[in-house]
Amino acid sequence: MCSVPETPIRLFVGPANFAAQGFRLARAAERIDGVGAVNMQRILQRGYNFPADLQVPQRVYKHSLRWQRKHFEHISRNFTHVILEAELPLFGGFFGGDVVAEIAALRARGVSVALLSHGTDLRGPDLHASRDPASPFNDQGHPEIARLRAVTTRNRSVLARAAAPVFVTTPDLLMDWPAAEWIPVVIDPELWHTDKPVLQAARPRVVHAPTNPWIKGSELIEPMLRRLHEEGIIEYQQLVDIPADEMPAVYHGADIVLEQFRIGTYSVTAVEALAAGRIVVAHLFDDVRAHVENAVGRELPVIEATVETLEATLREVCSDPVRFVKHAAVGPDFVREVHDGRRSAALLEAFLH
Repeated sequence: MCSVPETPIRLFVGPANFAAQGFRLARAAERIDGVGAVNMQRILQRGYNFPADLQVPQRVYKHSLRWQRKHFEHISRNFTHVILEAELPLFGGFFGGDVVAEIAALRARGVSVALLSHGTDLRGPDLHASRDPASPFNDQGHPEIARLRAVTTRNRSVLARAAAPVFVTTPDLLMDWPAAEWIPVVIDPELWHTDKPVLQAARPRVVHAPTNPWIKGSELIEPMLRRLHEEGIIEYQQLVDIPADEMPAVYHGADIVLEQFRIGTYSVTAVEALAAGRIVVAHLFDDVRAHVENAVGRELPVIEATVETLEATLREVCSDPVRFVKHAAVGPDFVREVHDGRRSAALLEAFLH
């Protein structure tokens, strides 16, 4: 079992911790006076785990009735608030995997509950496909579409029946659940900071680190990137299975970071690269960009490009380095203002108090 904060308000976050967001959100919450926080991550695969206060192996989480019972008793008796991530059960199969039953049991013990969606757990394939011809969900017959349709349908039912506050970490999800509140992803800007300048070499170094190549559009941009590499325009590298703790050094050595070109939003990858002062290129929906800029009062410094326009965008960056060096310099300030945890903590205050 985890330790219990010695504060009046005690927040527990889990069990997903995608891209360390459960851990970072817990640290952000602790910026609020009187709040202590603990996060949990179920460990699905060795080598792909992020920092977490409590790590639970999948076999224990899923199969140990003894752990499930003790975990429920510990959380429900010692914590005042729970943020449940990705509509996943916090107590494995203790309530038959029924998230709504978990929430009811926690509320019966006086615990306040909110839900936090990160992306594919809520992003409906059919709605997304209707918004953009470039959507990966327009790929007829792709085996993942039916699975994601079932997952997101179930999860929307959980949100509807839970009748709890809902937060989303990517602004595009506001289309899937309009009653939600966008809470910016949180990173540690100092971890990604570097004084190394961009666009100093004759061939800018371009990197792409897709966690899900199909969603990110990797296969659609790869041939063009390889061709520009062979022409000597850029130095291109696709990054596969790089440990999370090595990524700051990777970005410090890059000039341009390509995020995604099919999903219409920006994620932790883009935020980390902006914090490193790199040039970040991605495809964003107009309403995503507008929502962020209206919410924070400043321009989102991610350069827009689609699969079709990416080559021209890269050639433009390479031909006008002075202009784009100035653009890259905006990134770290944007991240410190929007994604260092202060804004996310402020948005949590109403729920926690």
